Amino acid sequence: MNILLVRVSSLGDVLHNMPIVADIRRHFPDANIDWVVEEGYVSLVRLNREVRHIIPFALRRWRKNLRDRAVRAEIGAFFRRVREVEYDYVFDTQGLLKTGVIMGAARIVKGGQKVGLANGSEGSGYEGISRIFHTKSIPLDPRTHAVARGRLVAGAALGYAVDTPADFGLPDVAADEPRPDWMPAEPYAVYFHGTARDAKKWAPANWIALGRELAPMTILLPWGSPKEKAEAEALAAAIPNARVLPKLSMADAVMLARRAALAIGVDTGLTHIAAAFSRPVVEIYCDSPRWKTEGNWSPKIINLGDRGNPPAVAEVAAAAKSLL
Repeated sequence: MNILLVRVSSLGDVLHNMPIVADIRRHFPDANIDWVVEEGYVSLVRLNREVRHIIPFALRRWRKNLRDRAVRAEIGAFFRRVREVEYDYVFDTQGLLKTGVIMGAARIVKGGQKVGLANGSEGSGYEGISRIFHTKSIPLDPRTHAVARGRLVAGAALGYAVDTPADFGLPDVAADEPRPDWMPAEPYAVYFHGTARDAKKWAPANWIALGRELAPMTILLPWGSPKEKAEAEALAAAIPNARVLPKLSMADAVMLARRAALAIGVDTGLTHIAAAFSRPVVEIYCDSPRWKTEGNWSPKIINLGDRGNPPAVAEVAAAAKSLL
């Protein structure tokens, strides 16, 4: 059986789609699973060895240069690759027009299915027009967890129950795996303090107070934009043993999360990556609903706060120390 997954972005959404792969392989061990994903997240999906072929999608880059002949040729090559295989099932678990178009372009065998979401979740960017590309639309409770949504869609289409903890199919760290120069040899904590929406951030004074509670543990501070770098530098100046990291690639950011002795972060993709690896994680919710993305598959993950109710420093410090 050949199956195509269409989940192109963002980082957290791609990650939350991964347990579908383990579910399918558990019930259909011989299934071949391919995945269309934004080119920036290819390195993340590649970590799951049960994915046969990864088809990079580069809409973010293409839309800037649509008049360029080379870009148009690349778009044509992308759609030819999507159509190379006749699939038994194509799953669009994102529910957007752009993912629907990809689903529409894919070829299916006689009797094959193109399956997607019949409705969005609360606060999602779901686009109902995506249903025109479906042969089957699966309705779900609007408050279904982000990880469960895709799993339930695939299970409903393929005829199995979703009754096991989420398995992201991500490998453990090998004992002889080399460390990059920026990664300390001693156990470290990482603060995933940055996120695109300011309302989701935890106050800088809280991060500083927490860092002093965790001293003398080394704390690493990644960043993804000049603004986040400035915020990291301000935190590092006030926290004992804190260190601002260099600009990291996606692969290095994944390695950072994967090897952390402790990760503490707001509702952002890198926090969820650490949780997917079942690292000791404290997830902090300040202005997003906890039910939607909280890590609920491992006792090593502690979720604190909720929309409009960020946790106090004492709560986060107690949770962090319990995990250490």
